[in-house]
Amino acid sequence: MSELKLTNEKMHTFDGHEKIGTFKASAKLMEFGSRQNEANEILGANINDLIKRVCALEDKQIQTTENMRMIAEELGAFKKELDRVRLSEKLNSSTVERLSNALRLAEENSNPEE
Repeated sequence: MSELKLTNEKMHTFDGHEKIGTFKASAKLMEFGSRQNEANEILGANINDLIKRVCALEDKQIQTTENMRMIAEELGAFKKELDRVRLSEKLNSSTVERLSNALRLAEENSNPEE
């Protein structure tokens, strides 16, 4: 953030409502212009700092969005793999059960005397 901090005192560029004589008018106008220039400089510096901060936040948001997209893709791939493993496990369990039943039936058929 800028070293130039906004304060009410720094932003106060006009300090009098007294009548100004013709000879003092140019001096008062110069004083007012000088104060206004200082106030504008402070405002400009603070606005530039705010713009930098907003840009940094936007960059961070873009990076976060990209990270979230990558995580979502990886999560989708993980879910597909998990579903594949579950299906394989279910198919393997069914296959083992069928083979076990087939072996039992084969044993029963090969030993008819029991």
